[in-house]
Amino acid sequence: MRVLIIDDHALFRVGLQELLERRGIEVCGAVGDGKEGLRMAAETSPDIVLLDLRMPNTDGITVLRAIREAGLKMPVVMLTTSSDERDLVESLRSGAQGYLVKDMEPDEVVSALSEVVEGQTVVAPGLTGVLADAVRSDYSDSDIDASPFAELTPRETEILCHLAEGQSNKVIARNLGISDGTVKLHVKAILRKLGVHSRVEAAVMAVRHGLSHKQLESDGA
Repeated sequence: MRVLIIDDHALFRVGLQELLERRGIEVCGAVGDGKEGLRMAAETSPDIVLLDLRMPNTDGITVLRAIREAGLKMPVVMLTTSSDERDLVESLRSGAQGYLVKDMEPDEVVSALSEVVEGQTVVAPGLTGVLADAVRSDYSDSDIDASPFAELTPRETEILCHLAEGQSNKVIARNLGISDGTVKLHVKAILRKLGVHSRVEAAVMAVRHGLSHKQLESDGA
């Protein structure tokens, strides 16, 4: 995996580069300026661009849109301190494939990048509910009342609850005592049955419909 880092905070940028390289990830560039980052994205064609949201001169959203307008297709992941709903929604609508926060554990960041490379859209744990709140108004009461989970097996429903809590495959596997590969197969089945394309969409659907471990325990009582 080849990553380009665009972040104006020099200390964080250098630390992140070292962190990724220690985990076998190649950093093909690490720059602090949005325009320079755009140029490097075009020249180096990284597998992922890690982009800071808050930067002077040219902010991350502007850089993200410029990347897309330039016809560059590589995934862009926002890495920021902001958990603001508007920043999250605007980033995803502008073409980001991920939205991570800087206080995440290093292994969580690396795991999220791997999922993005595999074609998934990833949102930091804890922000799934924020995203659900943002999209809730787009659905009518009848949509909310309808249950799309009838085709899911009990195990798939349980895993979906974990997804709604923002857990990674590794964490879900540990919590359920099964392998990462088994979790991945269940997630693929969940996405297919729900008719969605990413674990984020599935998690948002679960949150919107109030699906949770507490509800499952209540239904089973």
